Amino acid sequence: MRSKELGFKRAWSTTGVVALTGALLLTSAPTASADYIRDKQWVIDVINFEKVWKESQGQGVTVAVVDTGVDGTHPDLVGQVLKGKDVTGGGGDPQDDTDGHGTGMASLIAGHGHGVNNSSGVVGLAPKAKILPIKAAVRDDYDDDQWAEGVRYAVDRGAKVINLSFADSLAHPDSEGAAAIEYALQRDVVVVSGTGNDGSEGLEYPAKLPGVVAVGAVDESLKVWGNSNYGPGVTLTAPGVNIARADTSHSSGYAEGSGVSDATAYVSATAALVRAKYPDLTAGQVINRLIKSATFLDRDVKKVPDEEYGYGLIRPYSALTMDIPKGPKQGPLAQSSPSTSTNSGAAPDDNDSTSQAKKKKKSSSGSTLLIAGIAAAVLVIGGILFAVLRSRRNGGNGGPGSGGGTPPHGTGYPPQPPTGYQQYPNTPPNQGYPAPPGQSPQHPNPYAQQPPHQGQ
Repeated sequence: MRSKELGFKRAWSTTGVVALTGALLLTSAPTASADYIRDKQWVIDVINFEKVWKESQGQGVTVAVVDTGVDGTHPDLVGQVLKGKDVTGGGGDPQDDTDGHGTGMASLIAGHGHGVNNSSGVVGLAPKAKILPIKAAVRDDYDDDQWAEGVRYAVDRGAKVINLSFADSLAHPDSEGAAAIEYALQRDVVVVSGTGNDGSEGLEYPAKLPGVVAVGAVDESLKVWGNSNYGPGVTLTAPGVNIARADTSHSSGYAEGSGVSDATAYVSATAALVRAKYPDLTAGQVINRLIKSATFLDRDVKKVPDEEYGYGLIRPYSALTMDIPKGPKQGPLAQSSPSTSTNSGAAPDDNDSTSQAKKKKKSSSGSTLLIAGIAAAVLVIGGILFAVLRSRRNGGNGGPGSGGGTPPHGTGYPPQPPTGYQQYPNTPPNQGYPAPPGQSPQHPNPYAQQPPHQGQ
């Protein structure tokens, strides 16, 4: 089952979502369904949440979830959800989530479970972070004028990370959505969005916009999920397949599914962990830590960033503990104003007619100068050639070209990275780490490995 589409806008709601209830245990397990939910969360063991939490739990950081709302009465989220805002125009309650998607994303970020020692239900990667709910859609139809208002509201209310687990193809560089994201980037906010669930080449907006952390999904074997969109601009990958999460649209309160939505939530949670431990870092420097600590495992990656894995698979513990220089304040991703960078991360046909007209006008005015320049150059070169020939006829030496010339511009240098990226060093594709004892080589666990030495 694919994501439901309404026009050109859709949520990266997980595909194949099913309710998780005690009935799924068949006759073999008398335990409560919520305990079963905890057991279904394979990401907890792979990332080793307990080890990560010794370094940070996201305390003091607000993560805005721009989605279908977040139900703060869910037992796994009680006390975690702030007031928020409904920007759909209905004037409703941002905690009224009849779709369940936003609640699910919030649970992966800041769920704390419930019951004895919080051992039941969904637990998020940053359980002490606060969730600011922004209800931008009732189901999965997003309007960039509305969610843009939500992004600005989140920034003004102190959100340090914004999770956008949806796509809006109209959020091109000249849109209200793009302007709102630029507003967030200029105010030191980490913005995270999913690449898309179509399994095709090309990122969706808003993940495609400059400065946004574009996230793809990996499965339980930590390989890129077949439906995860790929191409230039992918920043990171994270678990996004067979993910158990809170879901208020089911009577059990839980569901399981697959999609880049879930992967996006885990990256947002990781950003919250880093911001909690390193409050002096800028948003760009936080992203730098996420990128520098990521891994490709033993994938045969030829060029970084890779079009499937980006800079690699997130490693929250390494992001918190590696000795990584702060780097430039702006970080590794472009944060240019949409009005001046309409081509950043976009295909040539993504610009509207107004942008194309401006480009043509600029080209026309430039061509006149170019013709004049060529004419002048011809006269100069002609004069030089005449002098050289005359000198050679007269037996002269030392004319132009007699010595060692300057090599062509760019010779010997690697090609530049895709638009919107600076070349940042990364861990080699094959780090050579052995699998932990008892672990199958087909299911590598990068989170249980020791971080590489700085500079690798």
